[in-house]
Amino acid sequence: MVGLGASAGGLDALAQFLSNTPSDSGLAWIIVQHLDPTKKAMLPELLQRATEMPVQQATDGMAVCANQVYVIPPNTEMRVHQGLLKLAKPAEPRGMRLPVNILFQSLAEDLGESAIGVILSGMGQDGTLGMQAIKAAGGLTAVQQPASAQFSSMPASAIASDCVDLVAKPAELPARLLSVLAQLPELSPFAQQPEPLTTGSALQQIITQLQHHSRHDFSLYKTSTLQRRIERRMAIHALDTMQLYADFLANNPQENDLLFKELLIGVTEFFRDAAVWSYLAEHALPALLQRPHGAKSLRAWSIGCSTGEEAYSLAMVFCELLQRQPELQPFSLKIFASDLSPDAIARARRGHYPLAIRDHVSAARLQQFFDGHDSYYQIKQHIRDMVLFAQHDVILDPPFTRQDLIVCRNLLIYFDSKLQQKLMPLLHYSLRSQGVLLLGSSETIGRYQDLFAPLHAKLRFYQRQEPAVVSARNVPVHSFPPLSTLVKELTVPTQNTPLPQSDNLQQAADQVLLQVYAPAAVVLNSDGDIVYISGRTGKYLEPAAGKANWNFHAMVRESLRAPIAMALQQAAAQSADNKGTPLQLHRLPLSGNDNAMQVDVTVQSLQEPAALKGMTMIVFRDVALADASNPPANPDETLSALQQQYLDEIQTLREETRTSKEELQSSNEELQSTNEELQSTNEELTTSKEEMQSMNEELQTINTELQTKLDDLALAQSDLQNTLNSVEIAILFLDQQLNVRRYTDRTATIINLRESDLGRPLSDLTSSLQYPSLHEDALDTLRTLKFSEKQIPTNDDRWFSVRIMPYRRLDNVIDGVAITLVDISATKQLEAALREKSER
Repeated sequence: MVGLGASAGGLDALAQFLSNTPSDSGLAWIIVQHLDPTKKAMLPELLQRATEMPVQQATDGMAVCANQVYVIPPNTEMRVHQGLLKLAKPAEPRGMRLPVNILFQSLAEDLGESAIGVILSGMGQDGTLGMQAIKAAGGLTAVQQPASAQFSSMPASAIASDCVDLVAKPAELPARLLSVLAQLPELSPFAQQPEPLTTGSALQQIITQLQHHSRHDFSLYKTSTLQRRIERRMAIHALDTMQLYADFLANNPQENDLLFKELLIGVTEFFRDAAVWSYLAEHALPALLQRPHGAKSLRAWSIGCSTGEEAYSLAMVFCELLQRQPELQPFSLKIFASDLSPDAIARARRGHYPLAIRDHVSAARLQQFFDGHDSYYQIKQHIRDMVLFAQHDVILDPPFTRQDLIVCRNLLIYFDSKLQQKLMPLLHYSLRSQGVLLLGSSETIGRYQDLFAPLHAKLRFYQRQEPAVVSARNVPVHSFPPLSTLVKELTVPTQNTPLPQSDNLQQAADQVLLQVYAPAAVVLNSDGDIVYISGRTGKYLEPAAGKANWNFHAMVRESLRAPIAMALQQAAAQSADNKGTPLQLHRLPLSGNDNAMQVDVTVQSLQEPAALKGMTMIVFRDVALADASNPPANPDETLSALQQQYLDEIQTLREETRTSKEELQSSNEELQSTNEELQSTNEELTTSKEEMQSMNEELQTINTELQTKLDDLALAQSDLQNTLNSVEIAILFLDQQLNVRRYTDRTATIINLRESDLGRPLSDLTSSLQYPSLHEDALDTLRTLKFSEKQIPTNDDRWFSVRIMPYRRLDNVIDGVAITLVDISATKQLEAALREKSER
């Protein structure tokens, strides 16, 4: 089945499409166009002229047959279910209906990979979400070339969603579609078996080429899925064998990007599977927030987030939960959303979504969480701030850890069992105690029942088992590049001459002394990254949450960060002046609220040896409790100056901040008031625009139908004129004022008429008829509606039977008179001859 969606300007495109479609293609063609719900549609009659296939208006329960065209009736929504057409009244008000999306989504659900969607000329974005659904199901998608469309919004929107296989003119699309279908193996009775993934095979060459291009390894994906997606690209390029496609891929870098996107079909939607989100909002999230000794901040990871709908849905559900339960207001949620596709992540970060999302998002949520624009909805800033998007390969990159919730839906189904076995322990490792794992409807935890306990198995909610519950067997955890590849430790140069064997005891003792008694220290490069760590630095440094970050400023404790940063600036200035004087910072508190634990810090820029040039060493020494209350005997003058400079800068910044805050507060209040007024006006204009756009599309359709009707009427008028002229009867049509309305060519030989006389009164015309009472007889017929028939001679010895009758319209209204003049000269001559003979 092929779904064709069109709107304004679509009638001409549909006619071109059908006129170039074979009548024996074996396909069924289902057409949806935006129609005026209050008018009878003429679309089936108009399209029947363009094709030999039967064209009929759809009815509820009608079976879909091959080589036939079905057209949606006005004021209905049409779906396909088990090969039958299902009609229903529109759920949305006029102006907000998206019937093309509804048909395409039903085709995707009912036919899967056999579904085909085509979008032709039209305004708006109807059809884009339906195209994405067909693409996700493995179907074929095509659109009209925007430049050839009378209105290009619908085709352009589908192309921008990266889910279109074919783009061509309407007249070219049928041949392109049939060519691709003829080469798809699954439509052939001799469908190929999946090619084995062996060294040197064409499939392995393609995977290797993709890995070199994108860094991502597809070798652990399901072979059947890979081959099916690759065969789609082969069919589009009319390549018969996978080896030909492998060679084509090697010579066309752009095709690598297209195949990469084909293999990473990321189709999602807001609040997909309503039951899942209801359970998450009513049970899973409240349980996470009510854990004993739980943190006030929850962390969630959305794996394979695509364009961000699922991550934003989670943020919206969390906000609604806080609104329903005010006692949970102190809690917050941070969502890490990752995907392999850079294009998908870029779109997710923008937070722009088509107007068609109102099919899946309620009006209340649209108003609360989105800002409406002319052609899209944008996620509001407070929802956007809850989500952190990152390009991330779950197979190769280190995971996000210490998560309370992991959402991984419809991703594992593309991986083979070997990769799934590696990833499941990884997800367990990434979750905190009692964390929740949410999988897709076709995914399960497999044999890892000891790692996860089902919360709601039907909806695929699982809870991480506590460490004490996990079996004693060695659980395999997916390996990643070791930490040593992320931290480049600085190697201390050694003497050229190795130490003698007798010094091994001394060397070992020195090593122990350095490890146990030497002060904690770190060495930084010019960017502030830690390149070497000595001693125990855990008191002063701690890794930052998220992806590994070895920058000193990100790891140092909050109470030490500002003074050490100032000291590093001072040390850098001294290094530029070739001064290597160490800076001493005395008795810095380790905690901002507690002075009991204090530390002395030494910051020194290094110039020698050459391997350390340009680097900085920071040494930490704990202050003994006995000395914590006694001030140092000789405080360093540099430290005092540094601290005083730091305090002065802080005070200046505070004053500037206070002044700026007051100004911004005043401006913000004014802008807030203006924004509310503009928002109200914008909502009214948006509603009016949507209604006007819908009516405009319907008027465009009606206009096209009326134009076709005018063409038909012109043809009928031409036929009538030729008929009247061919019967050789003089006919004169007069209106109610007895003005000339129309006449046949033969009439002009009796009454002096020409084209410019249309509209002239009958009394102004001259004729060869000896009929002075013609005008009075016509008035009498118009008044009494009685026929008048007389035999009238002419000046040139001809005779005519002049018949005057009322002119009656189709609606039974008298609108003038019709005068017919039949030449009876021959009859009169015969009558005269017979009379003369009789007299003789």
